[in-house]
Amino acid sequence: MMDRAFPDDFTVKTAVAMAIRAPSVHNSQPWDWRVGHSSLHLYADPDRQLRETDPDGRDLILSCGAALHHLRIAFAALGWTAEVHRLPNPDEPDHLAAITLQRHEATQDEVAMAAAIPRRRTDRRRHSSWTVPGGHVEAMAKAAALEGTVLQVTENSARYDLAIAIEEASRRHEADPAYRTELAAWSGRHFSPDGVPARNTPAPDDTPGALRARPFADPLLTQPPDAKAEDDETVLLVLSTASDDRMSRLRAGEATSAALLTATAFGLSSCLLTEPLELPDVRESVAERVTGGSFPQMVLRVGWAPANADPLPATPRRDLADVLQPLEAPPKHFQAH
Repeated sequence: MMDRAFPDDFTVKTAVAMAIRAPSVHNSQPWDWRVGHSSLHLYADPDRQLRETDPDGRDLILSCGAALHHLRIAFAALGWTAEVHRLPNPDEPDHLAAITLQRHEATQDEVAMAAAIPRRRTDRRRHSSWTVPGGHVEAMAKAAALEGTVLQVTENSARYDLAIAIEEASRRHEADPAYRTELAAWSGRHFSPDGVPARNTPAPDDTPGALRARPFADPLLTQPPDAKAEDDETVLLVLSTASDDRMSRLRAGEATSAALLTATAFGLSSCLLTEPLELPDVRESVAERVTGGSFPQMVLRVGWAPANADPLPATPRRDLADVLQPLEAPPKHFQAH
């Protein structure tokens, strides 16, 4: 019998099912959840680290942070405040969070944010010519600030420098056979619960001036009719932190989720770009030229989808039974294979 101060099994499973809707690098879903008598625990799964794309595991921690924020929002809408103890055990670096819960009256804003979770999509297509209101961007920045991070718009020279960094990272990765092999293995999926589905990825846009995108395998998604690169009113934002330790990266993941769900609640289309931050010297250049020395953690691309853009299908997720286990069961990466 569970403690009455802790949600029932159905509520916990509902919240975790919403949490795992979070975006993750190449849809790798590198998380394990463990539920105890009166607490819930988030572990990183190092077996799902992308060694060529993400050699230091930063993307992995960001992905888990996004899932943690999704969980907090889900519980809030379900009537529970999550008290999060981040990195609770120095001897277990993969133990990212211990969560306890208290009864709580859901607010309209929390319900609206939770409703954005199943609607959010990673949309890599061109945006329309409609301008994103400054108030929408300010709301995203405020949501990120509440998670201890800075989200800034790149304009003029900063945007140019960021575009150069994206181009350089793409060029370097294209020349790396091990990276290309890993990218091909994790994309072009058709019936897989993880990885990047072919139906959700367009071919890289080779129009002059367009941002370089990852060349995912077997891209089947077409650009909306009449969506022209020169009309694309994309807003590029960079999320950064004052330090670059594991805690900062976890909080940056939470802030990424907060910004994305805020954008989705406004009806904006969004896409995460991590490639320019995956090569240390390119990331250092972004820090120097774009974020004023603070540590860039994520690039967000937001805008309005063209009116004639087809809705995107949801990206598949692993079965809940694969990611949620009793606390007594060790995370799968600790078990004998």
